[in-house]
Amino acid sequence: MQSGIHLRKGEKFWLWILLAPTLFGLVFGTLGPVLAAFGISFMDWDVITPPTFNGIGNYTRLLADPTFGKALKNTLYYAGVTVPVAAILSLLLAMVMNQKIRAITWYRTIYFLPVVSSTIAVALVWSWIYSKDFGLLNYALRQVGIEPVAWLASSKWAMPAVIIMGIWGQLGTGMIIFLAGLQSIPQSYYEAAEVDGANQLQRLRHITLPLITPSLFFYIIITMIDAFQAFEQIYIMTRGGPANATTTIVYYIYRNAFRNFKMGYASAQAVVFFLIIMILTLIYWRLQEKWVFYDG
Repeated sequence: MQSGIHLRKGEKFWLWILLAPTLFGLVFGTLGPVLAAFGISFMDWDVITPPTFNGIGNYTRLLADPTFGKALKNTLYYAGVTVPVAAILSLLLAMVMNQKIRAITWYRTIYFLPVVSSTIAVALVWSWIYSKDFGLLNYALRQVGIEPVAWLASSKWAMPAVIIMGIWGQLGTGMIIFLAGLQSIPQSYYEAAEVDGANQLQRLRHITLPLITPSLFFYIIITMIDAFQAFEQIYIMTRGGPANATTTIVYYIYRNAFRNFKMGYASAQAVVFFLIIMILTLIYWRLQEKWVFYDG
C-alpha cells in the first residue's frame, strides 16, 4: 500500500498559489537578507562608496575590539539575569492566577497588558519612573530618607534598571504559558496524592514542577532569544550608555551599521551573534532530555 497524499494537477497549482506569499516572504524577507548580510560581512562598505572585498578582516577585527567584548558581556549579563528571574516570577504569578478567585479574568488581562503594549511607549514610561528629579522611584526613596539615584546615568545602576524593565515586560507571556501548562495537568494526580497524604509542598515538588517543565523549557528558550536581542529599551532609555554600560550586541550592531555606516563590520558582528545564539540554543535543546518530563 502506498502512503502519502497525492494531489491532482489542479490541486498542486492552487497549493503553490496559496504558498506563494509565505515562500516569497521567506526568500526575500528572511533568507535573502541573511545571505546578503553574510556576504557583506566580507566587505568594507560605507553605503556611499562601492563595497570592496576585505576577506576575514572584519572578523579578525572583532577579536581586538574591546567594545564588542563589553557588549557581549552586557548581553550575557542582561539575559543571564532576566531569563531565570522572569521564569520564576512568571511561574509564581501563574500559580496565583490559576486560583478560583473573583474577577480572575480581569487580573489575567491586567498582567498580560505589557505584552501587547508598545515597547517604545513602555520604555518612555520607565524612563520617567527612573528620572532622578521627577521620577516616581526616587520620589518613593525620598519618602524614606534615601538620596535620589541617577538610575539611567549611572554605570552601576543603568543595566540593573533596564533588567528590571525587561523582567516586568516578560511576566505576561510567562503567565499565559505557565497557566496553560498548569491547567493541562490532570486533577486526578492531585487527588491521588492527597489520598496518599501528600501535603501542598510535596504536591508542588512531585507533580506540578515536573509536569510544568515542558512549558518552562518553551518559555526559557523564547525568552532567552528575546533577551539576547534587547534593543528598543536600550535605545530609548540609555542609548548604550553611560560609558557603554548598557551597550548590547544588537545595539552595537545598530550603531556600527546606521550611525557609523560600517556595514561590513556590523554584518560580521551579526553573523557571529547569530552563531552564538544558535550554539546556545542547540546546547539548551540537548539538555532538555535531562530535566524536561512529558506526561505519558
